[in-house]
Amino acid sequence: MALTLRLPTAARAIETYTLRGSVPVKPPAGVKFDRIAYSAAHVVADPLAAVDPWLTAAVDWDATIAYRRHLWSLGLGVAEAMDTAQRGMGLDWKTSLELIRRSLDAAKDVPGAFVASGCGTDHLDIDAVKSVDDVIRGYEEQMEAIEALGGKLIVMASRALARVATGPADYERVYGRVLSQAKQPVVLHWLGDMFDPALAGYWGTQDLDAAMDTALGIIAAHAAKVDGIKISLLDKDKEIAMRRRLPPGVRMYTGDDFNYAELIAGDGFGSEPTHGRSDALLGIFDAIAPAASAALGELAAGNVERFHAILGPTVPLSRHIFQAPTRFYKTGVVFMAWLNGHQSHFTMVGGQQSTRSLQHLAELFRLADAADLLERPELAVQRMKTLLATYGVE
Repeated sequence: MALTLRLPTAARAIETYTLRGSVPVKPPAGVKFDRIAYSAAHVVADPLAAVDPWLTAAVDWDATIAYRRHLWSLGLGVAEAMDTAQRGMGLDWKTSLELIRRSLDAAKDVPGAFVASGCGTDHLDIDAVKSVDDVIRGYEEQMEAIEALGGKLIVMASRALARVATGPADYERVYGRVLSQAKQPVVLHWLGDMFDPALAGYWGTQDLDAAMDTALGIIAAHAAKVDGIKISLLDKDKEIAMRRRLPPGVRMYTGDDFNYAELIAGDGFGSEPTHGRSDALLGIFDAIAPAASAALGELAAGNVERFHAILGPTVPLSRHIFQAPTRFYKTGVVFMAWLNGHQSHFTMVGGQQSTRSLQHLAELFRLADAADLLERPELAVQRMKTLLATYGVE
């Protein structure tokens, strides 16, 4: 029997919507990839905590770690305590470090599980940061704490550095110091200002080509300490141009949630494998994890057409979730986890479930269905109806 519900339309009408009835794709057990694939993972809020959500992060640790186990079971790595986990938008450093500790502990029990953890400067009072030396000390504090747990670093872009740096030389100094001290190769993180307006002009300039030159110069000077760089500029041509200029063995981790399918598939450029394709560190992989895993398995097996057949239909959903204001994409990621039964509620730390409209969420539901991403359709319909009722749509 077909599943139906009533959804609002862009014209402010209410229409009857019937689900496609297609079975979501699932990867085979033990699926293998020929790309490294991290999912930046969200946190599950504790809705029963007696806190002021805008001020205090209350995390349901059991549900949060259970979701990481779900990602690992699909062969995906976890990029921990990143912006998808609401780092800087509800999740403070103290809670982030606890999240990293719990995630690393859980990974020890899962064969093949891998984790990389966000290291930044968000514990600093940004108004008290007066120099790049303050930024360096901030990075060093988080590096020490994460490395003491045995963690691999993702060196996140710093709002404090973007504020106090006077030009590219300041970035070269900060990153040179950080990389020289890292115990193992790190992943660098270039997050565009569409994700965080406070990062405008990163690498010391508003000119993206000049910024890329600075980042590449830093990487070349410390190539042995750089596993790769994740860029989230939502510009595939910039990513490809930078990918082709990376030192041998340094990976490009696509953070392009608009064009990831073609960037991961690659163009085969050059004799250096990492120059002709992107690995992945993506927030959207949280929301589309089974499809991402199945597609990557097909790609590793040489089934390129099947890879695109699975992953291609997820791109319209991702572009919707990450539409401007892009920084609110976390709401769509958590909404998908709720629809698919990976958490019992649709609330977020910081009260961030309120950042998207009912219209946005209704279209997200349609696109998830079109991409065969509703893992438990009956539950998804039931939960969508519950949400609609709170908005007065019966």
